Amino acid sequence: MVKIAVVVGSTRPGRRSKQVADWVLARATARGGADFEMLDLADYDLPLLDEPMPPSLGKYQHEHTKFWAATIARFDGFIFVTAEYNHSVPGVLKNALDYLYEEWNNKAAGFVSYGSAGGVRAAENLRLIAGELQMADVRAQVALPFATDFENFTTFTPSTAAEEALEPLLQQLIAWATALKTLRT
Repeated sequence: MVKIAVVVGSTRPGRRSKQVADWVLARATARGGADFEMLDLADYDLPLLDEPMPPSLGKYQHEHTKFWAATIARFDGFIFVTAEYNHSVPGVLKNALDYLYEEWNNKAAGFVSYGSAGGVRAAENLRLIAGELQMADVRAQVALPFATDFENFTTFTPSTAAEEALEPLLQQLIAWATALKTLRT
């Protein structure tokens, strides 16, 4: 069975990404078809990229990078839960992606975004980053506007549309993660 991480892509105080990631993880686990696990960037002490060699060489020198690499290597796919900050992804998520290369290669990626316009610009930025990291991003995505999916713009209350959008994302992600696993073995 493939292993998929639900990545909490913000560490900001008062972040909404943990609420959204908890929902994704609960729905995904109940659905089944893969082993799902939470991966909260707040639990990793990754300073701004401080490796002297390009990640594509895989010559990591710092223990925090080696630990991060071993963590990411365990997974076959990822659901990135991201806020939209200034029409893009939170810096902490970009930094975490930039640390590694081979550990991301030939793995599936799906996106659950949120923000004033559903976070769609952050998801589009992630698609570009995923492509460069040789990840296969699935077409289905979940976009959560503050106006419809967050009570008082703070408490996550998924709409029927959000609930319905998650299933195709999970279906596509599991299929692609399963298919891509054969490229890595």
